[in-house]
Amino acid sequence: MGNDRGLTPQAEDFSAWYNEIVQQAELAGHTQVRGCMVIRPYGYRIWELIQAGLDARFKATGHENAYFPLFLPKSALDREAEHVEGFAPETAIVTHAGRAELEEPLVVRPTSEAIIWPIVRDWIQSYRDLPVLLNQWANVVRWELRTRPFLRTTEFLWQEGHTAHASEAEAEEETRRMLGVYRSFMQHEMAMPVLTGRKTESEKFAGAVRTYATEALMKDNRALQAGTSHNLGQNFARAFDVRYQTEDGEHEFVWSTSWGVSTRLIGALIMAHGDDTGLVLPPRLAPYQCVIVPIWRDEDQRTEVLEAGEQARTALAAAGVRVRLDGREGMNPGAKYYEWERRGVPLRLEVGPRDVAAGQLVSVRRFTPEGGDRKRPIPAGELGTAVPALLQSMQEELLEGARARREANTHRGVTSLETFRAIVEGPGGFVFTGWCGDEACENRVKEETKATIRVLPDEEFRSAQPADRCLCGAPSVGEVVRARAY
Repeated sequence: MGNDRGLTPQAEDFSAWYNEIVQQAELAGHTQVRGCMVIRPYGYRIWELIQAGLDARFKATGHENAYFPLFLPKSALDREAEHVEGFAPETAIVTHAGRAELEEPLVVRPTSEAIIWPIVRDWIQSYRDLPVLLNQWANVVRWELRTRPFLRTTEFLWQEGHTAHASEAEAEEETRRMLGVYRSFMQHEMAMPVLTGRKTESEKFAGAVRTYATEALMKDNRALQAGTSHNLGQNFARAFDVRYQTEDGEHEFVWSTSWGVSTRLIGALIMAHGDDTGLVLPPRLAPYQCVIVPIWRDEDQRTEVLEAGEQARTALAAAGVRVRLDGREGMNPGAKYYEWERRGVPLRLEVGPRDVAAGQLVSVRRFTPEGGDRKRPIPAGELGTAVPALLQSMQEELLEGARARREANTHRGVTSLETFRAIVEGPGGFVFTGWCGDEACENRVKEETKATIRVLPDEEFRSAQPADRCLCGAPSVGEVVRARAY
């Protein structure tokens, strides 16, 4: 049974809570095709803000946007054996066009390496043409068996970077750089702290030499892979004969990378910050950072509070705040409060006749740190400075709260399989353990506990005294982070 506001509490059924948020906050809806979703305007505006923030970071690091086709010949996908094997269960294949059977089936892109490199090959003649630094914003199709809005859908939106370099060192530097770009965006824009590190061989991208990932902890203490960056070595260059002439006149294969994030980030926002009232959005990614709700009883009051509300809206818009004045008729203020809280608007400003007389508006925060004041008046003349400052402090508080929650649910130095199982079947969270390096051991723990190795953590996240033994009892060759995950 849901709470008195019609939303299932997280502690009762997190999955039901999530699905209800997606619907009630008007983020997405179902379609006639199983596993596909329609992203509604409010949800798409969040995606536009995510795009804008990432796109600026990509351009600042020298990348250019391009667009490549949706289809590729099946024979092209088949040229990189590990890649095709990894994606075969998820590929959608077109065999007919109109009434005619195609001479060669076309694959709807699950990712674009096999589309891009046969084309970009012709752009590269010598070392002077390198590096090639490309990104595209696109849709892809992966025929998922189990789907959930934003987290895993048959079709989804994403960005995918693809780059070519003259050396392995440059490719590795690019792979790590873009992982850092993702991490910076997730922390500073999404207010979502992440762990970074390398994936195991069994968990890496099909066709990659090394895969690095950002891992976030959701409020149900499950992990979410939020973004990945892949060093592809020369695998795709060899498959598609992408060579360049060196300064010495020799011909060498390029070294390539790819990296991507998707609309899964919207799912991450929901699960990293939402509460039993509804969506909680970090101010930097909120479609409306502030909503103004005028309060009146009669026509005379209506005129004056709407005028005060409009003046406030104008001042805030001039200060760069994404603001909406909710002057809808036939809807009481309480219903408006409920709607905007459910949709995660960070700040509400209330203005009634007494506030007009006092020359103020009353600010109400969507979330507060423990012991903080949710409501306080703001003089009308100070809105342009006070509200941006308040939104900035809320952004920082949301990150700190998420970081504190992650640390409180991080378990280190676990060496016993029984202890590990008790954690993942109980409170959950990130569990740092030793690992013997054996893939069979990795798979066995996964089968027994439904928890996977998320990453071999980067140095800054490693334990001061890592476990010296694997969960199987063998000596550890390195520390890993395990969790149950989406």
